[in-house]
Amino acid sequence: MPLAPPRPRLPSLNALRAFEAAARCGSFTKAAEELGVTAGAVTQQIRQLEAALGMKLFDRLAQGVALTPAARTALPRLSRGFDMLAHSVQDLRAAHDSRALAIAALPCIAQLWLSPRLSALQQAFPGLQVSITAMEQPPDIRREPYDLALFYLDEAPVSALALGPDAILPVCVPAIAARLKAAADLAGETLLHDAVWRGDWARWLDSAGARKVVDASRGPAFSLYSLALDAALSGNGVLMGRLSLVQAYLADGRLIAPLGPTLALPDRLTLLAPPDGASHPKAQAVMEWLRDSAEVTA
Repeated sequence: MPLAPPRPRLPSLNALRAFEAAARCGSFTKAAEELGVTAGAVTQQIRQLEAALGMKLFDRLAQGVALTPAARTALPRLSRGFDMLAHSVQDLRAAHDSRALAIAALPCIAQLWLSPRLSALQQAFPGLQVSITAMEQPPDIRREPYDLALFYLDEAPVSALALGPDAILPVCVPAIAARLKAAADLAGETLLHDAVWRGDWARWLDSAGARKVVDASRGPAFSLYSLALDAALSGNGVLMGRLSLVQAYLADGRLIAPLGPTLALPDRLTLLAPPDGASHPKAQAVMEWLRDSAEVTA
């Protein structure tokens, strides 16, 4: 009878994934951040893969690592393979009509922009379950299990939907607003900062011509924008407000924008979706609903 020789064993899938991410990112550290593991774990996986293949994949340099010629040649096909694997998983997920719509979002967007809209969203889509995950960096929506993502982006892929321009300006409670007649008056107030957008005060003061009289670095910084907003709502200072996040508070009078001008921002609130359309069956309709919601409140 004919013999069927055993198929050669493939290297560990985790090791291949670590190599592909490190090679594509050009850094073990960035690959570790993407994969949610330590840089040491990525290094160990790549060493195991090199041992299994009997060849080097990276040249270790004083300023990092560089792909060997053989590894550089293999990378595009390996990346396509992982993309195809991710697309297949997305197809399996999309076939389950009753599953929750998974949305990833920047924490401040999840808390201050998306969460207040959930009740109306669920009224518009009865029976739709929505799962929201807050994260600091946009996921690779081609590979990770999210149907939509909401982040501020300067540039967006073709499949993304920008929800309109954004701008910043100082906001505070009415009691503080009453004593602010000009930008120079901010010299006597506590400035509230978001740690990530710490430079916004300096940018706005430059645009208002008050940088020389107001110390843009003065005042506490908060790791979450929602914490800085809470401090402003409590009357503890003046916040550099991002309009997409504070519009509702301005509309109901809890916050006042006593000073101009608004300063346009280069980044926009952007909806990301898988580029090939493999997603939740209601994802496109939800994208359009969120776009319309953004236009109504702009």
